[in-house]
Amino acid sequence: MDTEESHHHLEEKKEKFIIPVNFIVGIIFFVLGICIANFFGEKIQNYLLLDLIPLSFVFYFVAYLCFGFEVLKDAISGIIHLQWFDEKFLMAVATLSAFAIGEAPEAVGIMLFYQIGEYFEDRATEKSRRQIMESLDKRPEMVNIIGEDNSVSQVLAKDVLEGQEIILRPGDRIPLDAVIVDGTSTIDTSYITGESVPRGVTVGDELISGCINLDGVLKAKVVHPLEESMVTKILQAVSEASERKPKLDRFITKFSKIYTPVIVILAILVAVIPSMLFGDVKSHIYTAVTFLVISCPCALVISVPLAFFAAIGRGAKSGILFKGGATIESLSTIKAVAMDKTGTLTKGVFKVTRIFANELENANNKIDNQPELAENIKGKDLNEAEKILLNKIASLENYSTHPIGKSIVKYSNQVIDEPKEEYSLISEVSGKGISGTNKDGKRLYAGSLSYIEKSKIQVPDGVKEKINSQIGTVVVLGEEGRFIGFLVISDEIKDDANVAIKDLEANGLTPIMLTGDNEKAAYDIGEKLGIRKIFAKLLPIDKLKVVERLRKEIGNIMFVGDGINDSVVLAGSDVGAAMGSGSDTAIEAADVVFLDSNVKAIPRSYKIAEKCHSIATSNITLALVVKAVVLIMGFLGFANMWLAVFADTGVAMLCVLNSVRILRMKL
Repeated sequence: MDTEESHHHLEEKKEKFIIPVNFIVGIIFFVLGICIANFFGEKIQNYLLLDLIPLSFVFYFVAYLCFGFEVLKDAISGIIHLQWFDEKFLMAVATLSAFAIGEAPEAVGIMLFYQIGEYFEDRATEKSRRQIMESLDKRPEMVNIIGEDNSVSQVLAKDVLEGQEIILRPGDRIPLDAVIVDGTSTIDTSYITGESVPRGVTVGDELISGCINLDGVLKAKVVHPLEESMVTKILQAVSEASERKPKLDRFITKFSKIYTPVIVILAILVAVIPSMLFGDVKSHIYTAVTFLVISCPCALVISVPLAFFAAIGRGAKSGILFKGGATIESLSTIKAVAMDKTGTLTKGVFKVTRIFANELENANNKIDNQPELAENIKGKDLNEAEKILLNKIASLENYSTHPIGKSIVKYSNQVIDEPKEEYSLISEVSGKGISGTNKDGKRLYAGSLSYIEKSKIQVPDGVKEKINSQIGTVVVLGEEGRFIGFLVISDEIKDDANVAIKDLEANGLTPIMLTGDNEKAAYDIGEKLGIRKIFAKLLPIDKLKVVERLRKEIGNIMFVGDGINDSVVLAGSDVGAAMGSGSDTAIEAADVVFLDSNVKAIPRSYKIAEKCHSIATSNITLALVVKAVVLIMGFLGFANMWLAVFADTGVAMLCVLNSVRILRMKL
């Protein structure tokens, strides 16, 4: 730890030490003031300053400063900056007025209970913040890096560059996003994703910073430097989240600006008019001061943002990153969840199940007799034509960022030894296909059937029928007007998808599937999951159009995706959510990120948002109802200062305790 950080931590400890001392000193002087005023004779209650100020008053005033110095300072600052009407101004006016009419104990009591309320608020906020940081801030300062001579040395994580190789020993926390180049192990992802089951990893698998390497030595290549790694991005998003105020929070802010001056004017009228009509000035000023104390909007100002902050903390504990209170509020209003298929409902780990190469003799028979699991296309069982087809498609897809393309490349690396072909003038149509020119100057195209046909490549009618009958994603290969062949890849449904879909329906939400895949593959997955609303063969812009149409029919919609091609609809939905395993672009565009990439996180996020909105609304209702009742009592002269204190600080404490229940809610 550097000197600056050490100094910062010392300052934090010092600040935490000062506050309890002020509180303790205030309690001592408050008790002494009560004792002198009520239990000792006039000899000890000698009056000071020409018999104008009792000794007990001095003790009360010292206690008052111990409890209320920060309130007075903020109130004075507000007056200087012409921002008079806030809860601090009300507190200052009410308590100083109480001193002026000789009700010093009540003035001190108001500040005392305010400090207790602040303590509960700070403790609840700190607990929520600590949960977030404990879940996310897992960035080792030092990294074991491999040098050019294969020597291992320790360097600061912030100095490691993309492309450098690091060593991860058993028990090491992964410092940076990386890809395994050697070794196998088991990874504990619970600190980042909330998923308790360790995950096995091997060469080619991605490692997320913040997770723990459990039992194997790994060599990994860094893919993102520290400032771009997943944990850093999440921490930045969390720190920025509090700045995105929900409508409820903005409502309270606007409400206070109108509410506070109205209350001050009413208090003045309560003090002046009855005094002019009936006399007894002190009694009516006391009523007005009580009115001011009751009116303090502390419960509203404190509890609403705290409810949303607690929800952000609860989400982080479950591997759900909310990018602000406004996101949580929007999420609580959704009526449907639209989900991409690949990588969201399915694992995004594709298996090549069929290969059709045009050069093969008796090609139609080859397809008809192909087993569903394609046992004869693993490694050495591939014939030469199939190897050529697979290598050409994999070589093109090597330039793509789409999950399907990545899976084909990974599969190709596992089953054939031929080096990848090099291509130039790469052109990719998102969600449709990719093309490139090889070293012989020939243009090759790999993608959907419609993409191939638009590229002016003739596909035989019989082959079209075979392609359209496949269950899975078909990638067709063509070369300058000549059809070469196609392969079929299939995806696996995520283990928790069925339960998650049922959970969404149990919460009154409509599950919807939006996919660029063909209808057969989409309806096959949809039928297995029980999803009835399915839209297939969609381009990214088509997905956005479908969401906009469904919004008018159903209501607010959350879209969940993971690819670069989902960025448009993520940004255009009422709530956009991205799987943590998805592309950086999707994560950046999303309002919510599911770090563990599990489908069950979708209904969980809704439950947290709904609970948060319910608690925030109940806090507002409780505060307004209690204040309205006590305000009427105070206006009629039936509420004393202590009841006013309860209506202010007491209700604030109840709202704070109500808000932190989110941290313990079961999902």
